[in-house]
Amino acid sequence: MEPVLLFRQIDITSRYIENELLVSDTRKGIIQKGEKQMNIKKIAKQTTALSFATALLVGAGSQTWAAESNHKDTNNNYGVSHITRDNMLKIPQQQKSEQFKVPAFDKATIKNIASAKGYDKSGNLIDLDVWDSWPLQNADGTVANYHGYQVVFALAGDPKDADDTSIYVFYQKIGEDSIDSWKNAGRVFKDSDKFVPNDPHLKKQTQEWSGSATLTSDGKIRLFYTNFSGTNYGKQTLTTAQVNVSQPSGDTLKIEGVEDHKSIFDGDGKKYQNIQQFIDEGAYGSGDNHTLRDPHYVEDKGHKYLVFEANTGTEDGYQGEDSLYNRAYYGGNNPFFQSEKEKLLQSSNKKKAALANGALGIVELNNDYTLKKVMDPLITSNTVTDEIERANVFKKDGKWYLFTDSRGSKMTIDGIGQDDVYMLGYVSNTLTGKYKPLNDTGLVLHMDLDPNDKTFTYSHFAVPQVKGDNVVITSYMTNRGFYSEEHSTFAPSFLLNIKGSKTAVVKNSILPQGQLSTDK
Repeated sequence: MEPVLLFRQIDITSRYIENELLVSDTRKGIIQKGEKQMNIKKIAKQTTALSFATALLVGAGSQTWAAESNHKDTNNNYGVSHITRDNMLKIPQQQKSEQFKVPAFDKATIKNIASAKGYDKSGNLIDLDVWDSWPLQNADGTVANYHGYQVVFALAGDPKDADDTSIYVFYQKIGEDSIDSWKNAGRVFKDSDKFVPNDPHLKKQTQEWSGSATLTSDGKIRLFYTNFSGTNYGKQTLTTAQVNVSQPSGDTLKIEGVEDHKSIFDGDGKKYQNIQQFIDEGAYGSGDNHTLRDPHYVEDKGHKYLVFEANTGTEDGYQGEDSLYNRAYYGGNNPFFQSEKEKLLQSSNKKKAALANGALGIVELNNDYTLKKVMDPLITSNTVTDEIERANVFKKDGKWYLFTDSRGSKMTIDGIGQDDVYMLGYVSNTLTGKYKPLNDTGLVLHMDLDPNDKTFTYSHFAVPQVKGDNVVITSYMTNRGFYSEEHSTFAPSFLLNIKGSKTAVVKNSILPQGQLSTDK
């Protein structure tokens, strides 16, 4: 996902120009009365004729009214699952339950990552902010054992420079759990690594954004991440590289460079919005929020896939005012659809909802990690939000669990506030769906602290364990650049229990900062 800043230069999705609501005139059918004075025979004939004519006139009028008032209504699910307005509207009440609350953390116990050091533009050694992180995982999503270490990739940078966003590697001996036991192997990429011959995207990279990493069957580290170009309207490209790591001593890992560094996918326009569509529609000035990031690697039945955050394209429910008339995005029954639709059309959220077409997409990869096939989204959030981040999917007990993070400030749902932060979750019998919401609505985690609070957490990520029904939830704590001495850091982890279609935060399950596993 993108580096989270409260005041991002490119984050202007809350600035919208409200459109005037066009209300159609009410139309009335007029029926003429027949003459009163007639003989019985004429009365019988004319009553029959009048009844027939009246039925035609009233029926035609009724059909005309229905066609005119609902002429834009559709019900097209495009063959994919949806995060519906009906489900989301139930969340403000549901989130009051302790079952969904991110635990409260004692700020006095929170520490910076001591090894999180790097250099500013002047070459000075500084303490870094560390935010989005992801572990080196096995193909099934469990934490990999890399020569006796657990390895974490994380976004890190200069707290005083919002444009400084690079991927670093941290590692910890298996069995240790103290925040101070995390060591820093340094940046994954050198600045020159983006100059790859014949790759049209890498050379325009200005920042490295989040993704995933897998330990391959031959013991190699394969990284997937987001190439971000601030010089090209925030263009985002799913990218991969093999990361070479050495072990110069018994307790040290060292980055030895990368190879096979290449772009994979930057949107096809049909299933997933590309940057040119974003530009053509007005770019940042349009109020749109283009996303194509957070590639999450997963394998199924010998096939390789990336699941990622995106926006829908022109063939699977694109953005625009017509989307506000699609019942599939609303859920519920028809009376709910009609009522919620009319409410939304008159709401200050109308423009924002029309632009909202978030998606968790999927592509299949060849064995050499190049693009093989662009597939339909796993789930979309049309009319709800443009941004569903940190795609994360794994198989447990024969079912596939799909998770995503999102913020209330990006949503169009009454009752959801600016400070609300969510992890949403869905379950399916197959990787490609259909996905149904966990806990009836999709709500898995909720947090609503002031972003200035030191214990504010985001980027929640579910790490499956080898055994049991509990997964470890990791995140980062403290928004970057908010404090002079306290930096964005690994948040304390905690446990989430998953059974079938239900989840619950495990009481009193707070773990050390950054802990990935309960398996010792």
